[in-house]
Amino acid sequence: MSTDRRPSPPVDTAAAIAVDVRSGQRSAEEVTRAALAAAERLEPHLGAFARLSPELALEQARAVDERIAAAHRAGRVDELATALPLAGVPCPIKDLNQVAGVPMTAGAALLAADPIVPEADDGSVTALREAGTTMIGKTSTPEFGFPPYTEPNLGPGGAVRAARTPWDLTRGAGGSSGGAAAAVAAGIVPIAHASDGGGSIRIPAAACGIVGYKPSAGLVSNGPTGVAGAGLATQGVVARTVLDSAIGTDVLSRAWPGDAPHPARGVLAQAVRDVRDTEPVRGLRVGLLTDPVVAGDAMVHPESIAAATDLATLLESLGADVVPVPVPFTPQEWLAFMPLWSVGAVTLPIPPEADPALTPLTRWLRERGRSYTGAQYAEAVMAAQRVARQTAAAWDAVDVVLTPSLAGPPAPVGSLRDDADPAGDFEDQKRFTPWTSIANIAGTPSISLPVHTAVVDGVRLPFGAMLTGRPGGDARLLEIARAVEVASPFQAPPAWPDAA
Repeated sequence: MSTDRRPSPPVDTAAAIAVDVRSGQRSAEEVTRAALAAAERLEPHLGAFARLSPELALEQARAVDERIAAAHRAGRVDELATALPLAGVPCPIKDLNQVAGVPMTAGAALLAADPIVPEADDGSVTALREAGTTMIGKTSTPEFGFPPYTEPNLGPGGAVRAARTPWDLTRGAGGSSGGAAAAVAAGIVPIAHASDGGGSIRIPAAACGIVGYKPSAGLVSNGPTGVAGAGLATQGVVARTVLDSAIGTDVLSRAWPGDAPHPARGVLAQAVRDVRDTEPVRGLRVGLLTDPVVAGDAMVHPESIAAATDLATLLESLGADVVPVPVPFTPQEWLAFMPLWSVGAVTLPIPPEADPALTPLTRWLRERGRSYTGAQYAEAVMAAQRVARQTAAAWDAVDVVLTPSLAGPPAPVGSLRDDADPAGDFEDQKRFTPWTSIANIAGTPSISLPVHTAVVDGVRLPFGAMLTGRPGGDARLLEIARAVEVASPFQAPPAWPDAA
């Protein structure tokens, strides 16, 4: 492949597609067919999809078109923007979430021969469908979404089938929402469903040069049937723009029976739309941190640091006050709540006798999880809460904290996964992602922005910078991110050669 491909042509945003479809300038079916064709063409190179679902997507597209036509006939067009904020937008679903009638393997070879076929959509899928999206397929994820690389054993004969960043097909798309990020970065879709339990939205967004926003804990419900569990994970989206990220999160942040009241629909998107200049940055207090946190021995690439420091310089030029902030806790304190992750592996609906069919990493996590007592798990819950308080106190003097998104560029496929040493694999994961899990522990909103690129080993690669806000400060964080986007528009991922 070329070492430095040309920038990609403009790709329609989700917001623009929805406006066109609601107005009748384009049909949802037309947009969906184009996305399906792009997926068919590029999937052999990307590994972005677990499976495509053309029949379901076209059925949903026709339903959207019929609903819009009826509204036009009835003279009720003005209601469509609220009812169908993502009208006709192709939006695949991560293969950890249930879509009625669509086989689900959750990245596990164990389920490849006999996939789960759900009878109903889960809540996030329902919300996106009711907003007018078309579900063109299920995006690839690592086995049960555990590692920050997407390399499931779902290739021919159980071979690894990796999701790859469009910037360099020898490098991975990150994880665990790697397939989603690859599909968006490649221009197949403008937005894709994702989820984040330790960085799984922001990690692949950084690796693929797009926007990855993790909402505050509790903003997006796991209802109506799911539960929060340890409270680390949230549903969300990956996208190319801050506005699309906000629209997608607004759609997902609906209240289900049993939930506390949620913000009025559209609050986040409106906050972003109101930003027309860099005013949200003036007077902003920014804390800069480039030292690794969860892995003290992580080697941070100079270009990762450059991504954060370049954004700091930009923010200062726009009127922000940038000051250093301390590492809020030690790697040893982070390890105190390791049971939250490993016990989660034990709760998978898999009998112990099926463990040999799992990857070594998942087996290792399950073995560790079984070793903890109930008291140790309870202590881990409290340890996480203590660290969250400690982090809030350490960073209380600033409005947002700025870090690199990742310790280095997108990792070469296979460089993090180590089946021979799953414990070493896990340590390498921490070194690759020494900042992302802080926001999951603290419950804070966090966004990775594609603010920097650099040539590494002869190939231009993306480096993200991450802004983390205060709990519940999602609208404020998105306003700041949009102001950054206005001041310095993000570079698009590279175009695909015509032969791709």
